[in-house]
Amino acid sequence: MALHLIDHPLVAHYLTRLRDRDTTPDEFREASDKIITLLLYEATRTLRTRTFEIATPIESTAGTAIADRVVAVPILRAGLGLMGPVLDLLPQVTVGYIGLERDERTAVASRYYVKLPPDIQGKTVLLLDPMLATGGSATKAVEILKEHSPASVRLICVVAAPEGIMALQQAHPDVEIFAAARDRQLNAQKYIMPGLGDYGDRLFGT
Repeated sequence: MALHLIDHPLVAHYLTRLRDRDTTPDEFREASDKIITLLLYEATRTLRTRTFEIATPIESTAGTAIADRVVAVPILRAGLGLMGPVLDLLPQVTVGYIGLERDERTAVASRYYVKLPPDIQGKTVLLLDPMLATGGSATKAVEILKEHSPASVRLICVVAAPEGIMALQQAHPDVEIFAAARDRQLNAQKYIMPGLGDYGDRLFGT
């Protein structure tokens, strides 16, 4: 498994806005969209392309299009907040959903809702979950996705804790992680430190 930490001034800028407790929900949503757009840029770098001829107003030239079919799968509910940039940027993307409920004592996640496109087999899957904490939800989601034989699974998250990175690596070493930051650790309540609070609550104002 490869961990890709996106080291870029714009990523650092928007991550700071997300971490700041004084950031309002509307400012949080704007910063979230911006940082996910930047993470997507890296997560899609190795997608296959095809070339074909097009006509510009001046002459013919070679054009490029994405050849890989991409499936985006947010983990409910916070993952829904990452969907906007995905739908804006990726051509012909299809969308699935995974709902997981985590046992607070054991941190083990169980499914309560799964709806995936019928043609996920052989496709590139972008798994969307803004925070990789214990790794329980991400590990379970990848397990569910692999039941449908995708070509690859790439996790896009904003911050990742060492404990979650290790758990996912041990369970699914082939999954690539794209994150804005590798945070210090989890606290006793399994919150990421320094983290940014509950992403879903801050995103949706709940």
